[in-house]
Amino acid sequence: MSVTIPEWLQDLPLVEAIPVELPAPRLDDNTGDLDRLLRKLGEMGYAPIQVQPAGLGALLGRIRQGDFAVTAVLGYTPCHWELIDIIPGLAPDPPLGIGVDLGTSRLAFYLLNLRSREILGETSADNPQIPHGEDILTRILFARQEPGRLELQRLLVATFNESIRRLTGAHGLPPEGVYALAVAGNTTMSHFLLALDPRGICREPYIPAANRFPFFRATDLGLHIHPRALVHVFPNVGSYFGGDLTAGILAAGLHRSEEVKILVDVGTNAEVVVGNRDWLIACAGAAGPALEGGVVERGMMAAPGAIDRVRIDPDTLEASYRVLGDVAPAGICGSGLIDLMAEMFAAGILTVQGRINPRLDSPRIRPSDDGMTYVVAPARESADGRDIVISDIDVGIFLKSKAAMYTILSVIIRKVGLTFQDLKRFYVAGTFGSYIDPAMAIRIGMIPDLPLETYEGLGNTAGRGAAMVLLDRSLLGELDRVCSIITYIELNVNMELMNEFRGATFLPHTDPRLFPSVRIPEKAMGGA
Repeated sequence: MSVTIPEWLQDLPLVEAIPVELPAPRLDDNTGDLDRLLRKLGEMGYAPIQVQPAGLGALLGRIRQGDFAVTAVLGYTPCHWELIDIIPGLAPDPPLGIGVDLGTSRLAFYLLNLRSREILGETSADNPQIPHGEDILTRILFARQEPGRLELQRLLVATFNESIRRLTGAHGLPPEGVYALAVAGNTTMSHFLLALDPRGICREPYIPAANRFPFFRATDLGLHIHPRALVHVFPNVGSYFGGDLTAGILAAGLHRSEEVKILVDVGTNAEVVVGNRDWLIACAGAAGPALEGGVVERGMMAAPGAIDRVRIDPDTLEASYRVLGDVAPAGICGSGLIDLMAEMFAAGILTVQGRINPRLDSPRIRPSDDGMTYVVAPARESADGRDIVISDIDVGIFLKSKAAMYTILSVIIRKVGLTFQDLKRFYVAGTFGSYIDPAMAIRIGMIPDLPLETYEGLGNTAGRGAAMVLLDRSLLGELDRVCSIITYIELNVNMELMNEFRGATFLPHTDPRLFPSVRIPEKAMGGA
C-alpha cells in the first residue's frame, strides 16, 4: 500500500551526507584529523557531534584516504548529531532511509532517498511471528521467558534484513547505504522488536516496559544495514496506544489542525483519535477483525482474490463484483463486506434486524445449516470451486463489529462534548481506509451520516509517518508534544454503552433520525 509525503514537510532529513574539504595538516597547526573534521562541521552548523569509539581508527583513516576531502554522514538525535560514517571524496550514492510499518499481521517497508526526498520503492512481508500466535496475546504468552522474546525478535530481524536486501537490490543500491530506519508499530510489536518484556502490557495496571525509546544503532539489533545506522522506534502512549497511532497522527496532521478532525485506524482493533493542535483524545475497541474480513466464513484480508466491491440489482437480486488482482474470487475483504451488506440492505435482502429475508424469490437465497444464505459468487466463478456465500451467522458477526465501530465513535465524540457535525474531516487509515466506500458504510450505520466529502482514506499512515520522520527531523519534537497532549480514555462497559451498542446492531440503527440520508426499503422492514 503506497504512501505519499505531504508538501508541508521541512527539508531536514534525519541523516545528511555533507561534503567537507579540510585544510591539510601543517607544522603550525597541530589539530588532529578528527578534531579538524568536527571543527569544520561545527562551523557549518552541525554541533554538538558525538563519535562512537567502536571502529574509530578505520573510520578516521578515510580522512587521509580522501586527501582531506571527504563526505561526512551525520545522523540527528534530539540531543546531538552523531558521526555515522566518513567516506573518502564525494559519496556517489545518496543516503538512504527505510520507513517500516511494523504490523501484527504484515510488515511494510518503504525505501527513501533522503537527498531527493523520493520514495524509491516498497515491499511487504507477512509477520514471521504468526506461527507463535496469530493474535498478540498468544505471542505475549510465548514471550514470557527470555528465550521466547529473543526468538520473536530474531524472526523480525531476519524478515527486516531479507526485505531490506530485496528492496535495495531492486534499485541497485547497497544495504550498507541505509543510514536510518524509522519503525512504527503498536506497543506490543515495538516490545517484540526490541526484545523487551511485554507481560505488563496485558496485566493490570497495563504498564509497558517503556513508552519512549532511545535511538538504537543497527548493530544493536543485528540489522544488515550500515552498522552505525540510527534506528528510531516511534513512542507509545500506553499499552493500547502505540507508535503506529502516534505515526498516524503525524501523517494525518491532526496535531497541526485548528479544526477538529478524527482519525480511525481499523486493524486488530478499531483505534480512534479526535482533536486538533490544542488537544487529542484517543480510545480503542474490538471492532476490527470482522471489518477486515477476518471473522466471517469466506472473509479474507485485502489481497489478490478478495472481492472488494459488490453491487446488487434491486429487481433481479443478482450480484456483480470486483476482485483485487483481477483473478477468480477466493473470499471477501472488509470493504467488500461493507458493500455487500449495504447492497443487500438496499435490495431488501437484509431486514432492518439484520436477517436474510426468506420471503424473497431468488436462486441466490438458500437455506443452510447456518440459517439463510445469499450467494455472492457461485461455485463456477470462484477460485476453489465452492460458492462464496454470506450467511445469517456471518451477518450477525459483522453487524456486531459495525455496531462496535459506531458505538466507539459515538462515545468518544460525546466524551469531548461534540457532535459528529463538529468534525471537519474524518480520516480512515490502513488498507481498510484505502478501499472503503463511505456511502456504503453510512448506509449500514457503521460511520456517521456526514457529507461524503468529509471522509478521506489516508492509506498506510504508520508507514507514512515513519517516512515523514526520516525526511523531517523536526517532527521528533512534534512527536514529543503529541505524546504529552494525548489523553487516552477507557471505554467502560456500562448500561448506556450497551444500550447504544444494541441499537447500532440494527440497519442502519434503531433511531433512523441518526441517518437521515439512508432510505429504508419496504422489503427490509419484514418483521420490524
